[in-house]
Amino acid sequence: MTIRVLLVDDQTLLRSAFRVLVDSEPDMTVVGEAADGAEGIELARSQRPDVVLMDIRMPGVDGLAATRLISADPELDGVRVVMLTTFEVDEYVVQSLRAGASGFLGKGAEPDELLNAIRIAAAGEALLSPVATKGLIAKFLAQGGTDDDDPEPYSNRLDALTGREREVLVLVAGGHSNDEIAERLAVSPLTVKTHVNRAMAKLGARDRAQLVVIAYESGLVRPRVE
Repeated sequence: MTIRVLLVDDQTLLRSAFRVLVDSEPDMTVVGEAADGAEGIELARSQRPDVVLMDIRMPGVDGLAATRLISADPELDGVRVVMLTTFEVDEYVVQSLRAGASGFLGKGAEPDELLNAIRIAAAGEALLSPVATKGLIAKFLAQGGTDDDDPEPYSNRLDALTGREREVLVLVAGGHSNDEIAERLAVSPLTVKTHVNRAMAKLGARDRAQLVVIAYESGLVRPRVE
């Protein structure tokens, strides 16, 4: 299947470079370009891309706001957002994940990294670039705490998980793939995938990236800040 990609960035030259790169791949195609978040939302609804490459800083509706609206739209449930930022080590790391992004990548990433990011996001996996280590994410989550306007804290939602689902959630937060988790628990990757999907459904998470945030914000996984 061909991965449908939407480019949202206010820099025309950068969008053009991304288009050439993406369209050069046999399993990808660019279905639209937008110069701001508002236009990006409209194109996401009309084109239904598999993956949106979304710049964070844009005039008008920025990438974070656009991602929140895309993530909150039930009709766009299958759309995955990869945030693009010039500065990876900052507060945008966690804000991107909380907004519903499947991950983020620095604009200085190599072409192969960008293409791999698109494929990972399209497959429903969490994408965390090498610079954004789990320790960094834990650090910002520890500083930011949970969302005050959340009527049901994540710690309460964890009560709905089985013991095995909690165990899998901890390993997901540790950055382990389904195959790695399967090996650790001596079960099949399909069984792990089932546990992950059930945990996502019970916790209201769109993808694995959201599970990572929930695992830390609920206190199930404690941040290690060096």
